[in-house]
Amino acid sequence: MRILGFESSCDETGVALIEVQGDAPPRLLAHALHSQIAMHQAYGGVVPELASRDHVRRVIPLAREVLRDAGLGLADVDMVAYTQGPGLAGALLVGAGVAVSLASALGRPALPIHHLEGHLLSPFLSADPPEFPFVALLVSGGHTQLMRVDAVGDYELLGETIDDAAGEAFDKSAKLLGLPYPGGPHLARLAEFGNPEAFDLPRPLLHSGKPDFSFAGLKTAVLTQVKKLGPNVCEQSRADLAASTQAAIVECLLKKALLALKTTGLKRLVVAGGVGANRHLRETLDAACAKRGIRVHYPELQLCTDNGAMIAMAAALRVQRGLAPADAAGSFEVRPRWDLAELSSP
Repeated sequence: MRILGFESSCDETGVALIEVQGDAPPRLLAHALHSQIAMHQAYGGVVPELASRDHVRRVIPLAREVLRDAGLGLADVDMVAYTQGPGLAGALLVGAGVAVSLASALGRPALPIHHLEGHLLSPFLSADPPEFPFVALLVSGGHTQLMRVDAVGDYELLGETIDDAAGEAFDKSAKLLGLPYPGGPHLARLAEFGNPEAFDLPRPLLHSGKPDFSFAGLKTAVLTQVKKLGPNVCEQSRADLAASTQAAIVECLLKKALLALKTTGLKRLVVAGGVGANRHLRETLDAACAKRGIRVHYPELQLCTDNGAMIAMAAALRVQRGLAPADAAGSFEVRPRWDLAELSSP
């Protein structure tokens, strides 16, 4: 079975083709991705209407590119998968509309996929895929959650942010430091030249004993420090504040992930989402987990951001587990807000 996957939840248009043969690991045949970062930089963030219009322009050419790279045609597609939510409503509608229309025209099933399930299962695309069960740390601009994952479709929410997501804390702190959008990667690069102990920034909920996160207070503390430094701040102070901010976020993610692992007794951790590409986070998690005999799995760096491959992979794994009806009709209905725990199997 060959599955064509579409991702259009925010500011990346992704299309991918994955092949499933029995119980063998699904194989990525081809994928293509277009990022809208350059278009949104002038506005300092994603403009939903512009994002939707750009998805309309990009999605069909990307699908043609993927099929061409795989050496296949539309007649070779057996199922179409797409992101149903969560995300920007207009952007989701583009992907859903194209996917469901294509599936209907081909007489093939259309399978809606949860965006976060795509991220959660994206490490199965790597050369070192995890084994069930595991704890998943989902960290992105819109979500920060810890999940217990016993199987595809069997998820238990262990903890989540009560306010801002980790990626939002990175991006908004970067904006306060005068760094361009998207700020997270720019802050991480600036942090390489700074002292992470230069500023005493808070770690909200660090010692709460619960695997929940909070980053709003940290963001406010960064704003306070920026105001104290004034408009003529030297570059070293900016680097020090960037490093201190990154250290605070990473420590919170590390401590809560370790708490979830201890509570569940599991020895595998999956880290997925855009923030999962942060080098300091990876190095910190690797070192701490190695001391405790815990395996850590990540998606390939190019697949940390939103992409079609993770959507096609989630669909493929659902097919293998019998969670994808052969006659799935799909729907133009999208779910901008959607709790991942709702997917849990009976």
